[in-house]
Amino acid sequence: MGQLTRLFVISRIFFMGFLISGTAIAQTSPIEPASPVSTVAEAAPGDYVGQAIQAELAPLSSAFPPLLTSPRHQRVDVNRVVLDFYSHRGYRAAWTDDDDVAQLLKSLGDTQADGLNPADFRIAELAEAHTLMQTTSPTPGQRAAFDISATRTFITALLQLRRGKVDPSRLDIHWNFDPAGVDPREDVNKFFAALDSHDIARAFAQAPPQEAVYGTLRHGLAQLRKVRDRGGWPKVPEGQTLRPGMDDASVALLRTRLAAGGYLAAQGTARTDYDDAVTAAVKKFQTEQYLGADGVAGPATLAELNVPVEARIDQVRVNMERARWLLYKLQGTFVVVDIAGYKVAFYRDGKPIWRSRVQVGKPFRSTPIFQSAITYVTFNPTWTVPPTILLKDMLPKIRDNPGYLEASRIRVIDRDGNVLDPSTVDWDNPRGLTLRQDAGSDNSLGQVVIRFPNEYSIYLHDTPHRELFAKSNRATSSGCIRVENPLQLVELLFNDPVHWNSEGIQKQLANGKTENIRLPVKVPVLLAYWTVDLSLDGRVTFKPDVYGYDSPVLRALNQPSERPALDGRRAAPPSVAAEQSKL
Repeated sequence: MGQLTRLFVISRIFFMGFLISGTAIAQTSPIEPASPVSTVAEAAPGDYVGQAIQAELAPLSSAFPPLLTSPRHQRVDVNRVVLDFYSHRGYRAAWTDDDDVAQLLKSLGDTQADGLNPADFRIAELAEAHTLMQTTSPTPGQRAAFDISATRTFITALLQLRRGKVDPSRLDIHWNFDPAGVDPREDVNKFFAALDSHDIARAFAQAPPQEAVYGTLRHGLAQLRKVRDRGGWPKVPEGQTLRPGMDDASVALLRTRLAAGGYLAAQGTARTDYDDAVTAAVKKFQTEQYLGADGVAGPATLAELNVPVEARIDQVRVNMERARWLLYKLQGTFVVVDIAGYKVAFYRDGKPIWRSRVQVGKPFRSTPIFQSAITYVTFNPTWTVPPTILLKDMLPKIRDNPGYLEASRIRVIDRDGNVLDPSTVDWDNPRGLTLRQDAGSDNSLGQVVIRFPNEYSIYLHDTPHRELFAKSNRATSSGCIRVENPLQLVELLFNDPVHWNSEGIQKQLANGKTENIRLPVKVPVLLAYWTVDLSLDGRVTFKPDVYGYDSPVLRALNQPSERPALDGRRAAPPSVAAEQSKL
């Protein structure tokens, strides 16, 4: 009897902890309205476990709106999914096959390969409850509590694999990447179809993103964990710059560290000479880390080499979570701005066909993360100086140099549209003025602006500051994205080799007129933030977290599931099963 009591407490606390936890809401897509479907209102007579399941879930019937008729933009709630699952199957128990439970327990443990924390799923408690069920004679109420717990854990884990554990909108109030047009019910139905066919492992294998980039991240995570399990990589002493031609004991540690990262062959790591092979390996590392590739292991290079492997593991985990948020969006034709990687890519049929370097916002004027659709291109643009740039950047230059505005071909315009003489303006109190730079080769927006609707006044554009593309750190703009080869991107966006080829674009520019030309088809654009890269040889490499966005994601990813206080009334044995025989 003691074992039965223990089983009941474990299974009931396990279920109730999820039931009333604030983590019950999964981070998935908005629900689209759908036509009502028939539901089974009652468990079958004589199905005492089903009756106990129905009684257990009864409080949810009035607590949540129906899954299939939820308002647009309401997120999937796991409690609602569980209730609908059981109501549509007449509240029949789902986890009566021991092999199904075994597959579930193993698959939950395997979620660590995707950067998730298996402890979130309370595997040990679920396994112990299942073992006690196998070795004792549980009541229908205890079977019901276990069954609901297993179902809840099953769907929660799969939704985390499919769409991520962390709700990005809680980290960024402007997040707008909700997967419109993607019905989460399709995912849920696939999950439960796998359960009905006793193929739990398949559901877990198919839940994460299936794109190759995600598989590479998964493999990279496994490789980094192997390095960690072998004791990590060696720390190269800092304070002394290591240069080509040196012979020093620290070079042997540098060789070992480079070999651990795949930059140098493992043979000869005990050597102390800084030869051409080491120089080439350091340059490769520096290039991939967005450092100046001079082949010299100076302070910045050594600092990056000495980042602990555990920190790199966390960095991959964070970016796998971002992949679960975003990869479903990367289909068809689209443009992706990799903010932390200072580059932009054009995709056709889901494959990159063009790339270019970009400059993005400085850390204190960061480029925002959002999605939109490119609608038109401005040729020979004028530039209206934003208020922030006027106050913080331009006013000091105007006050110091009375001829600055004329030299920059910037006109001063009052509220009535009159062009003013800059010398007549009180630049200590410049109210009601607009500063506009004429079109031309020296215009701050260059020759073209690629525009898409957004609340930030952000766009992609040309720039006269082309020298900055040679820098490794290109967080140099005031928020907009400066593109190194914008005319090539314009040609791809129009996708009209007859009228909008390179010659046609140059003809449009040559007329000198400021003109907006709409694209024949809108092209989705995603401004995304990743702090890992994939090298040409399939390794995971790392970028600077220029805006410091990794830490909040990691904290949320590591946050354990809450364990709220148990509600004794709701945890009481279901009365419907109390007097029934044990099954």
